[in-house]
Amino acid sequence: MRLYLRFLAIHVKSAMTYKTSFFLSCLGHLLIALNCFLGVTFLLERFGDIGGYTLPQLALCYAVILAATSLAECFARGFDAFPRILRQAQFDRILVRPRSLVAQVICQDLKLTVASRLLQAAAMAVWAIRAGAVAWTFGKAAVFALMILCGAGVFFGLFLIYAALCFFTLEGLEVMNIFTDGAREYGKYPFGVYGRGVLWLLTALVPLALIQHWPLQYLLDRGPWQYGLLPPVSLLFLIPCLALWRLGVRHYTSTGS
Repeated sequence: MRLYLRFLAIHVKSAMTYKTSFFLSCLGHLLIALNCFLGVTFLLERFGDIGGYTLPQLALCYAVILAATSLAECFARGFDAFPRILRQAQFDRILVRPRSLVAQVICQDLKLTVASRLLQAAAMAVWAIRAGAVAWTFGKAAVFALMILCGAGVFFGLFLIYAALCFFTLEGLEVMNIFTDGAREYGKYPFGVYGRGVLWLLTALVPLALIQHWPLQYLLDRGPWQYGLLPPVSLLFLIPCLALWRLGVRHYTSTGS
């Protein structure tokens, strides 16, 4: 943990070298996410609700996905940049260091600018709460926090899969963006509005619905309390992700440099 905090301090110092560029990048990420939600707002002004969900409820739904993806992208950026690490033979140096491979890759790159999305997610959540989106209890507040934290864990697993596949392809597979960047876009709505097929896929294969759709039903009193237990279950997804990563590491052949 001490080593990670030292790397974090280095990345923060590096980002602050060009403060104007850093804050403009933060503003850009903020405006992109805001533009996505404005589309939802305009749509509901025309139709009133989507699938029975009101604007405050959709704001809460989107806040979960936005916060979870932002946390994962901010601190797991090293896996997103893993093709470059392989091409430049940097993974050879990582292998000979007496530290966890996963921890070292994480420390390779931290995308601190996306932290601005966390501010928007917090603002949206506060507005949704004040608008009465949910009749809150202590249990629901705990489930809401777990949705965000476990969601970050699921997206971390997706980044890990992306990096693991690079051992076999040497290039990142853009199809993975469907579940990472794409999830931030279609996560504006509960996954159930896209149909049973998509909901089944995002429940059984990639457990994004376990951190968004199903626990949201509990928060909105549309489902049993057992749905609130699903976010921690989604973390089981990390087991096959780590297994694929270890398989890739064993498959790796050094460049000899």
